[in-house]
Amino acid sequence: MNLRAYRSEIQWTVVVVVLAVLAAVALWPRDHEQQGPTAAPPPPAERIDPQQRAAAALQPCPAGTGGPAELAGTTLQCLADGQPVDLAAAASGGPTLINLWATWCVPCRTELPALQAYSTEPGAVRVLGVQVDSGAAEGLDLLRALGVHFPNVHDGDNRARAALRSPNVLPVSYVVTASGEVRRIDPPVAFESPHEVRAAVERTLGGQ
Repeated sequence: MNLRAYRSEIQWTVVVVVLAVLAAVALWPRDHEQQGPTAAPPPPAERIDPQQRAAAALQPCPAGTGGPAELAGTTLQCLADGQPVDLAAAASGGPTLINLWATWCVPCRTELPALQAYSTEPGAVRVLGVQVDSGAAEGLDLLRALGVHFPNVHDGDNRARAALRSPNVLPVSYVVTASGEVRRIDPPVAFESPHEVRAAVERTLGGQ
């Protein structure tokens, strides 16, 4: 083999190797995009002393099937027993009032007892509290101190707020109709009496 042929063979070898490397680099991002981002796992449930849960004496979280499609897959923690609860399933089977609150929210401390009183009245729709932006242990202590016993769940990473497209204000409430439609109670003001709760629910439900 003469020198010119040898050099030509080396050049072609280099070209082939470079093209192979470029092809591999070009294909790598496509494979990565096809896999898609990995969904973040839910945060671990806060460890709560069983005696603290028992002292709060909360009613069991409702369970069912179906419910609003926009809430499906929104898994929260039941404050009564620490078990996972699907928000859509909890709001299925009939009209449900969903109330978002936090321990640091001063108006919530007035509204929660009003909701408790309403929940015990004849003809009241089911009430479900969703604690946000605060620790579950603090929530249990507050509910016990206020004498609130209707079912409550803990939203540790704002999943419910995202699913409900909740405004950056607390408290805020929603009514889920019998057909599974989610309607926000507007304006989002704190209820001070069970009469105010009933009036807002009936107004929001309308004909349902």
